[in-house]
Amino acid sequence: MEFSVKNGSVEKQRTACLVVGVFEPRRLSASAEQLDNISKGYISALLRRGDIEGKVGQTLLLHHVPNIPADRILLVGCGKERELDERQYKQIIQKMVKVLNETGSMEAICYLTGLHIKGRNVYWNVRLAVEAAQESLYSFTQFKRVKTEIRRELRKIVFNVPMRRELPLAESAIQHAMAISNGIKETKDLANMPPNICTPRYLADKAIELAQSYDSLNSHVVDEQQMEKLGMKSYLAVSQGSRNEAFMSIIEFKNNPDPDAKPIVLVGKGLTFDSGGISLKPGAGMDEMKYDMCGAATVYGVMKAVAELNLPLNVIGVLAGCENLPGGNAYRPGDILTTMSGLTVEVLNTDAEGRLVLCDALTYVERFDPEVVIDIATLTGACVVALASVNSGLFSPLNNLANELQNAADQSNDKAWRLPMNDEYNDLLKSNFADLANVGGRWGGAITAACFLANFTKKYNWAHLDIAGTAWKQGADKGATGRPVSLLVQFLLNRANVKFDI
Repeated sequence: MEFSVKNGSVEKQRTACLVVGVFEPRRLSASAEQLDNISKGYISALLRRGDIEGKVGQTLLLHHVPNIPADRILLVGCGKERELDERQYKQIIQKMVKVLNETGSMEAICYLTGLHIKGRNVYWNVRLAVEAAQESLYSFTQFKRVKTEIRRELRKIVFNVPMRRELPLAESAIQHAMAISNGIKETKDLANMPPNICTPRYLADKAIELAQSYDSLNSHVVDEQQMEKLGMKSYLAVSQGSRNEAFMSIIEFKNNPDPDAKPIVLVGKGLTFDSGGISLKPGAGMDEMKYDMCGAATVYGVMKAVAELNLPLNVIGVLAGCENLPGGNAYRPGDILTTMSGLTVEVLNTDAEGRLVLCDALTYVERFDPEVVIDIATLTGACVVALASVNSGLFSPLNNLANELQNAADQSNDKAWRLPMNDEYNDLLKSNFADLANVGGRWGGAITAACFLANFTKKYNWAHLDIAGTAWKQGADKGATGRPVSLLVQFLLNRANVKFDI
């Protein structure tokens, strides 16, 4: 899909389809009103007749409107003007794209980016529109023998901006949105791969392939033999039951003009399949445990976006690839593991394996002397219970870092919610036989998991994103969401001091 921006009078546009908004109840937007005036009240007559109320997502396609050079006009319901928010705006854009694809319009000029959304300017309107459009067009069909083909596929959308001086800002929005959308697509593709193909080795190969695609990226892979020498025995224990060897992939992007600048490190949990191990999961829904590598897939997508944007930062991505299966060599409840940090962990549940992989990965990244470390993991079902599929769980002992990430979540509309990490929760992780237990009991599971990880992050600034509820959808729409790529790229854009207004 191609996107561009322009500034022009709506009534003069020659195109396959013009897209304008209608508010509830039956109120024309400014651009729709201009078309109505030129067409001698043609559109307002349809509204009076009740053809469209203006509710969010309603559409009405018009052909051969008098005095209008465009082939078609698509009216899109935008709800109540004063109540329009990001969620409704996304629904409006995605409905527009769906209808345009069905009409056979190969290109369109959209005036919906001129709508007023509280707290947003033209940059955000254009960026959110591009991201929403790309999301609605995504499909994962590479394993389907028969693919659905659209007869005349939508190929280009031009977004109109109200003022000519806003064009450079809108062009930046498209550039950022396309990089983010490309990163999200890569994340989704990787996460949707079946686990018989997407193994830890496959993750490592993809990391190498990505680095070979950009001069600004370098990569290397840590295999099990190297992990053994490094003392990463907790990470290795999780992998013991699988025939697929564990691999930890490192992707490095170095572009900060300051030679002394420290890197921002992103660590992604990459359990390419999690059966629960000896503490076996229930069979229902176990197929979705291929998504337990969405943290690593997110890091992969973010690194692609960073390379496309060529941000003036140093960023390191770590894909902690592993597989957790039962077997004669699998680790067991009751085992005591010595982590790379030297702390010992009593295993009470082998299905709390992500933290056992991450604790060694988080110790490993100390060697980079990082400015900040953020780990991303589908870590706990408890986070899904707390926040459902709306917000990612945000944890950090540092208020400034937590506020930065919360701000990026709000800006990007990739929602997150901070949960507490009071010292009292650490009491739940006490073990009679080791320094720590790997679970803290039934209550506050997302919090105790974050507190467990905090024991391995004392030497740098750290935050944790639990994406167990947001990384994929279930049911009829089952598939990866690509979250929180947008949040993390926004965090990096902010760190790079990118401006989002004139």
